[in-house]
Amino acid sequence: MVQIRDEKPGDVVAREHLLDACLGEARRLKTSERLREGRLPAEGLALVAEREDRVVGTVRLWHVEAGARRPALLLGPLAVDPAIQGLGLGATLMRSALRRAAILGHGAVVLMGDAPYYARFGFSSALTETLFMPGPFERERFLGLELRPDALAGARGTLRASGAWDESIPTHILPASVVEAGADSRRRVA
Repeated sequence: MVQIRDEKPGDVVAREHLLDACLGEARRLKTSERLREGRLPAEGLALVAEREDRVVGTVRLWHVEAGARRPALLLGPLAVDPAIQGLGLGATLMRSALRRAAILGHGAVVLMGDAPYYARFGFSSALTETLFMPGPFERERFLGLELRPDALAGARGTLRASGAWDESIPTHILPASVVEAGADSRRRVA
């Protein structure tokens, strides 16, 4: 039996191995990764699927701004152990994450992904037509979902990371641009 639960600190190594197996090392080069780098996922929105004491699925959502002062969540990555793909676990993780995001009061979710797959959950590229990623991206894979009516209405501009910084990550392993952005963010808050 598979159990969907909150991610725990002890899941990190298993999650990273799963992501490497599913997405490869190239996942670290994607524009979406720049928005997650050095940040914590949104509270209550880092989920794992566990089967026989093994992490077999993961999904996380991250705070971003979809244009000027327009809060949203960035979903991803979503991954399921290749040995059990095709059994609906990815869809179960998605529904669990989206339901939680709505309950927690979030208004919108954006992601980079396969449009036909994510359309079943209500995602559409029409909601992101006036939004951009902060680096190279494929327009047709940039999708949005409103959890609250009109949460993305009028949103325009470039997505910007806005979540809490993960203070447990040593800054010497992060790209200089991420460290600099964090310093700027902390100065604005102070």
